[in-house]
Amino acid sequence: MKTPLIALLYAALSLGANPAFSQVITPELRAELLELREGNMRKLKIHKEPQEAVLTPFTDAQGTPMTLADNNGKIRVVNFWATWCFPCREEMPYLDSLQKAFGGEDFEVMTIATGYNDMGGIVRFLEEANVTALPILLDADSSLGAEFGAIGLPLTVILNRDGQEIARMIGGAEWFGESAQSIVAALLAAE
Repeated sequence: MKTPLIALLYAALSLGANPAFSQVITPELRAELLELREGNMRKLKIHKEPQEAVLTPFTDAQGTPMTLADNNGKIRVVNFWATWCFPCREEMPYLDSLQKAFGGEDFEVMTIATGYNDMGGIVRFLEEANVTALPILLDADSSLGAEFGAIGLPLTVILNRDGQEIARMIGGAEWFGESAQSIVAALLAAE
């Protein structure tokens, strides 16, 4: 009697799964993404298989705890940065432009200040870089950054709709260049 009940439960769960949240890196998609990397985007490592989701908490500017799972369903570019990081200062306007161009129900850029970053310094940093579309998110104790292996900054990871890491880059990049835009467009088009 247990076997039919388990089979019925499994079938119900399978039918109720949300297909919009599944995104596999097929060999074809991976090949397309690798081909789209040009200039400093060549540093972007595209994984063969999605890496498990990281659920270490971080906070918004008001101190509200959150995890990356809170935004599942979107393709996300998650950038770890710090106010003292010069390459971070150079790439932040590109990330801001990427959010302005693609941000919405299907895509989001999340910039997370990791380690000690004074709130006044963060606000000044964003104002000086003319960043207006990115949220202030904080990983004050560096636990989320450590979970992602952020040994250098900036570190940028791309998450699929399930919150799994599908690509990563250490170092700054032109995140609003033609190559980056093409990569984001390809990921948004893939289902």
